[in-house]
Amino acid sequence: MPVPKRKNSKSRSDKRHANKGLKVKNPSVCQTCNSPIASHKACAECGYYKGVKVLRTKTDRMHDRGQIKKAQEDAKKATAPVVEAPAKEDKKD
Repeated sequence: MPVPKRKNSKSRSDKRHANKGLKVKNPSVCQTCNSPIASHKACAECGYYKGVKVLRTKTDRMHDRGQIKKAQEDAKKATAPVVEAPAKEDKKD
């Protein structure tokens, strides 16, 4: 069986035992969307911290992309040349 080479000092063993009294903190609730978040952190769901928008969330980015795509399609339609079909002539036999 392995044997320790040296004696552990009191301070070293005390450092190891110092974390036994730590407790897990309960998550707090976001003020805007009521989802659970860690305290002093911005909400990942809505991007708010203390009532102020500080993060762009995934839904924000998706919304912005949709608006950009729509604007690009509208611009293409506006600049695309309009091709009219030739008028059909009546044939008389």
